[in-house]
Amino acid sequence: MPSETLTITDNRTGKTYEIPIADGTVRAIDLRQIKTSPADFGLMPYDPAFMNTAACRSRVTYIDGDAGVLEYRGYPIDQLAENASFLETAYLVFYGELPTREQLAEWTSSIAAQVAVPESVKRVIAAFPRNAHPMGMFIAAIAALSTEYPEAKRIGDRGTRLRQVFRLMAQVPCVAAFIYRHLHGLPIVNPDPELSYSANFLHMLFAGSRAPSEALERALDVLFILHADHEQNCSTSTMRMVGSSHADPYSCLAAASAALYGPLHGGANEAVLVMLREIGSTDHIPAFIAKVKNGDGRLMGFGHRVYKNYDPRARIIKRTADEVFEVTGRNPLLDVAVALEKIALEDEYFIKRKLYPNVDFYSGIIYEALGFPSEMFTVLFAIGRTIGWLAQWEEMLGDSEQKIGRPRQIYMGPPRRNFIPMADR
Repeated sequence: MPSETLTITDNRTGKTYEIPIADGTVRAIDLRQIKTSPADFGLMPYDPAFMNTAACRSRVTYIDGDAGVLEYRGYPIDQLAENASFLETAYLVFYGELPTREQLAEWTSSIAAQVAVPESVKRVIAAFPRNAHPMGMFIAAIAALSTEYPEAKRIGDRGTRLRQVFRLMAQVPCVAAFIYRHLHGLPIVNPDPELSYSANFLHMLFAGSRAPSEALERALDVLFILHADHEQNCSTSTMRMVGSSHADPYSCLAAASAALYGPLHGGANEAVLVMLREIGSTDHIPAFIAKVKNGDGRLMGFGHRVYKNYDPRARIIKRTADEVFEVTGRNPLLDVAVALEKIALEDEYFIKRKLYPNVDFYSGIIYEALGFPSEMFTVLFAIGRTIGWLAQWEEMLGDSEQKIGRPRQIYMGPPRRNFIPMADR
């Protein structure tokens, strides 16, 4: 049987090293023994943007990008989206197993009991101008929660940690709804703990203008499920990195939200809508495709850092879009999206580059049909992703191999030099 090791010969010195292989990886620290002299720091891997570096072991989410597979705790995403509620999925993501009826009831009531957002945080939201970006407001409000719950700093106590999990799961959608109401000049609608998670969110958003629809409630549940976790992406890695300093979970989640704010991460579905509006109609698609091929534009919502196949979440969202439009009426942009997808999937240019639709391609159209302005899309993403961030944070804290995050660098600046007095410069 072959040995689970990697043999490396350093051609600089002629020395040979045997490095253990575990779970298809070698430990970067094992490379430090490869030196040209005793004074040499040792060999380091160089991996900009962490293209091929595993920073943790995780049991939360499995992705096979080549096969288009996404699983939470081993359960395929399509089975969860079809059969589970969001809170049921959230329990699975956090605790590792699907809940029994009793466990789900306790989980639901523990979250519902924490929906009261502190008045000081409401005042933070109210202090923003009505043209402020909702993600900037969201980040500020979540960070402000840390000042209301100083006990959250006791991250070594599991009971204390769980209380913050319940609070964040309860109050994140409340904060999002309060931001929406403020931006529209409307009074805050307090949560109704008797409603389901998604129905309560719709109630806080639209009370007085429309009653929550079961179809729209279910669509929102599905969208939250699809966004619940996605392995070690930019915002999740931020949650873990900040958490490694033992900051409280509100500060960690605010930092993760700031990472999500970027247009290359959580803002991608807003960019899809901009693109679809620019195209305008199906007649203009061939000209738009030609521009993309000539390097004059980008096909937003296609391609993914991980998936080199059809994003499994995109298939589910496409079905959900049809269900939403039965209630809200069909958005004409959907026709443009469907036609654009068909052409791109049949064109050798895009096939060769493995540019398949991702989760952002249809989600923005659904959010718009639900009545959200595009600026709110990333906030909605954050509501679903909150449980994933918290599960990853909890897992990181329990991992004995983790320490405070501190990447190395390759210094490329000038060598040591002496200070030059002002008169001599």
